[in-house]
Amino acid sequence: MRFSFIANRKWLITLAILVSAALSGCVTYVPVDEWNIARAAYEAAREADAPRFVPSMWFKAEQTYREAQRAYRERDYEKAKELFKKARVYCEQAENAARLARYQSGEVVP
Repeated sequence: MRFSFIANRKWLITLAILVSAALSGCVTYVPVDEWNIARAAYEAAREADAPRFVPSMWFKAEQTYREAQRAYRERDYEKAKELFKKARVYCEQAENAARLARYQSGEVVP
């Protein structure tokens, strides 16, 4: 009786370790927040007329944003997360530069 209790206990411990290892391997961080923030920055830059006033900055921002979307679709979430963060920064820079260029051109009055 003592032997079967020890054998069952070892079996349960082994099973618990295997189950926890399997479950921990299935957890993946999906960068939804990063995507939403980058998308908002992208749309804000487009609305600020960044393609017209700062086309080189807009091109860099748009290219990075599209790369991030591609990585996300391919389920390369680590790469997508980093690219969405970069895209947000580039889009914010393009938006600010476009707003400044619009103001300096006299098209928009503050």
